Amino acid sequence: MPISATAIALALLFVSSKAMALTADQKPPEFVDLSRVVANVSVDTRYASDNNFVGKPITGYHANKCIIHKTAASDLKNISAELARQGYRLKVFDCYRPEQAVAHFMRWAQDLTDVATKFEYYPNIDKADLVPDYIAARSGHSRGYTIDLTLEQRQADGSYKEVDMGSPFDMFDPLSNMADPRVNQAQSKHRYLLKNIMNKHHFSAYSMEWWHFTHESDPKTNYWNFPVK
Repeated sequence: MPISATAIALALLFVSSKAMALTADQKPPEFVDLSRVVANVSVDTRYASDNNFVGKPITGYHANKCIIHKTAASDLKNISAELARQGYRLKVFDCYRPEQAVAHFMRWAQDLTDVATKFEYYPNIDKADLVPDYIAARSGHSRGYTIDLTLEQRQADGSYKEVDMGSPFDMFDPLSNMADPRVNQAQSKHRYLLKNIMNKHHFSAYSMEWWHFTHESDPKTNYWNFPVK
């Protein structure tokens, strides 16, 4: 029995879509572990622990690692070197984020009965209002060019201490806006030290979150789902 052109086209489309789905679950070779590129970076992957706004480890995070596109990693290496001369280093909270983690965030956001972390993470905002400004069905993090981070300052004994940014990481509140006028002079200085050096090395800021930056080379196309491990 001859096979119609329509049947062949549908079969090819099915195979193609399956291949694309499989690819999304595999780490591309251009993604790297930032700690292998930047020697002195501090990594605290919050979503691999219960120290986050959900209150438990997030689906898809199996290791305390920052996975990111190599182009962004290269600029972060330059940023780290420049900061070191000023007595600072980078502390990273999140980098590439699997789509399965984003889905976990959305399930949590839609469960309005779970407000266990409200006091710490969104004291002045109703949980129902977290979507879409703070939590969305898709995240630029899943493309591999976005990073959440802060600064640590070198102390007299050679150790490092996280600087005061005026609000903690992942606090969903206008206080976390980059230019919020309520932060004091020292806190504002830290925010703009981070923002200016990130801007200098091709990262753009997100005005609602002082910790959130995206590399300008982000093609805004592929969203990946491979686990962080």
